[in-house]
Amino acid sequence: MAGHSKWANIQHRKGKQDQIRGKIFSRLSKEITVAAKMGDPDPDKNPRLRLAVKEAKANSMPKDNIERAIKKAIGGEGGDYAEVRYEGYAPGGIAVIVETMTDNRNRTASNVRSYFTKYGGNLGETGSVSFMFDRKGEIAFPAKAGDADTVMLAAIDAGAEDVESDDEGHWVYCADTDLAEVSAALESALGEFDSAKLVWRPQTRTDLGLDEAAKVMKLIEALENDDDVQSVTANFDVSDEVAAAL
Repeated sequence: MAGHSKWANIQHRKGKQDQIRGKIFSRLSKEITVAAKMGDPDPDKNPRLRLAVKEAKANSMPKDNIERAIKKAIGGEGGDYAEVRYEGYAPGGIAVIVETMTDNRNRTASNVRSYFTKYGGNLGETGSVSFMFDRKGEIAFPAKAGDADTVMLAAIDAGAEDVESDDEGHWVYCADTDLAEVSAALESALGEFDSAKLVWRPQTRTDLGLDEAAKVMKLIEALENDDDVQSVTANFDVSDEVAAAL
């Protein structure tokens, strides 16, 4: 068991700022609409939709917004979105995976490529970096859910594979196919989770100094600010001192 990635915690804090700007609501709405289109519009009968709605609620997304996103799917609105993954390298050879949801592949591909070029990275082919990551289910809990041992025991009972804990919270990992089942079991044991989603988990992480980390973060922030981008994952980490300076 180890502490969660420091840069991921920086992302989490920046995510709160995104929430104020409404960006996170837009991304969650898109995920809800797509999940409802791909399956049953009833969250109780659609695991992906159920998890999307739970994450929206955990991020204080208004009930009206959630219902509106589902109604878009029922009414055939919300565009014809495709999920497209991009892979490449940030400065310093840091591997980056970008997951998008787009109704215009040409626009999204052009934008993503321009961010990599502008901020000193290189966009690669699909599969060029994903072999350095594992596809996993991730369930995030606030620190108040319990101490590290309590969460670890609950995770083992739920069939999870690993737990990372630190002062900011707990992150439980499971097989990608077990996400719905494990998250439901953990919710019964620990209470409401902050998020439950599929992620790309780095097999190893490279520690970066302040200058290198700042360059990588500029690329990540540019990608995350794009409306078509749903998530960005990279295989680096930073010390507490660097995290505080970023």
